[in-house]
Amino acid sequence: MRYLPVFLDLQSGKVLLVGAGDLARAKLRLLAAAGAQVRWFATDGDHDLSGIAAEDVARIEPDAGDPLTADLSGVIAILCAGAGDIGVAMSARAKAVGLPVNVMDDLVHSTFIFPAIVDRGDVVVAVGTGGTSPVVARRVRESIEAVLPARIGDLASFIGGFRKAMHARIPEFSLRRRFWERVIDGPIGALVLAGRKDEAEKELQAIANPSAFAGANDQGKADGRVTLVGAGPGDPDLLTIKALRALQDADVVFYDELVSPEILDRVRRDASRIPVGRRVGKPGIGQDAINKLLIEAARSGQRAVRLKGGDPFIFGRGGEEIEVLRAAGVAYSVVPGITAGLGAAAQFEAPLTYRHEALRITFLTAHKARDAETVDWSVLTDKKMTIVVYMGMTAAPAIRAGLLAAGRLPQTPVGVFARVTRPDAQAVVGTLEHLPALVEQIDGGPAVLIIGDVVAHSAPWRLASSNLADLDQVISELRDAAE
Repeated sequence: MRYLPVFLDLQSGKVLLVGAGDLARAKLRLLAAAGAQVRWFATDGDHDLSGIAAEDVARIEPDAGDPLTADLSGVIAILCAGAGDIGVAMSARAKAVGLPVNVMDDLVHSTFIFPAIVDRGDVVVAVGTGGTSPVVARRVRESIEAVLPARIGDLASFIGGFRKAMHARIPEFSLRRRFWERVIDGPIGALVLAGRKDEAEKELQAIANPSAFAGANDQGKADGRVTLVGAGPGDPDLLTIKALRALQDADVVFYDELVSPEILDRVRRDASRIPVGRRVGKPGIGQDAINKLLIEAARSGQRAVRLKGGDPFIFGRGGEEIEVLRAAGVAYSVVPGITAGLGAAAQFEAPLTYRHEALRITFLTAHKARDAETVDWSVLTDKKMTIVVYMGMTAAPAIRAGLLAAGRLPQTPVGVFARVTRPDAQAVVGTLEHLPALVEQIDGGPAVLIIGDVVAHSAPWRLASSNLADLDQVISELRDAAE
């Protein structure tokens, strides 16, 4: 992130606008509509204010002087639009005295940029692309405009009017946030968004015990809880809406190593983030220590999230953790996630079931060779069964040996799918007899193995078959030419 989004207090001084033509007037309308006091140096001498709202004209001060020698006292920012070479000179002057400056369409000479703006009164959303693509920013803004309630600014204003008084009645900080969350998400917030502000005010004033309304316990403290959240295989767009809400409501997040940075970016900014996972071959803090952290967080009144790659209940020890929480009397809930096997199937078009070909699915883990040795492979030889193996790269030779010894055909299609749904996802396909060699082609995990005839329907298999057919054609043509 090169540009930090900030909001400039337009009541603290004047904005100096330098430029002419439609570009300058567009910025003038934007500044005036935002309530700015503007001092405008029209480089072509034309200070025509037609098209500017009458109530905004009074805040615009046309200036016929030279902006390069103008007094900058009281100026909080300089904006150049349609200013030509004067814009570059103004940039140097602004930088010399430490004033923020924007030269339109010139990132080199600008110290700030204008975002695309969604204006809902007290709620303002700014969308930026680092100045690289205003069209993309506009498209994002349009998407936000479509989903943001028209009266969301009224809701912010409504809360602002009661915030100080309510905070005086709610001594505990964490309860204050939960109080307003209930207001916003509940009937009171709905009334404001429906334009029934007077009714909403009566409902809010009727709350006799704000702390109890926020969910305080008998001691007047916030009750903590733990939410086990499935982060999915890596793509943040695969998070469920419920998972996103849990991440935004969390006070502390305990996350695994397999959780991608992009997903961690969805966590509330002021929430604590504590890594508790481990990689293969590296020490971790241990499950007992994780359980202790979860209990301590909940008992201190925090809303804790245990964020796991994939799904909490598929090789994620979620079942163990809720048993410990239940025994400790800690409230908990579970938000499922897309497991890596499903992510791989969707991304690489490998259907885990297929009519008349694959009627059953088995999920198993083979973290190490000795894990594979404990598997009863004899129950996995059905040709119509798809096998999805988690953490099976290291144990690939033992997996192959077990399945072949049990009677699974060496020509059974297999796929090794690594870092699924992420930008660097990788797939290698082949047959069971070559499984260890396929694993060696992978540039690093995590990876899942999919074993079964369904792999022959996958996109990587079709591509490999097409390339092989092309190669056969080339060989055939060479032979014909030699003859």
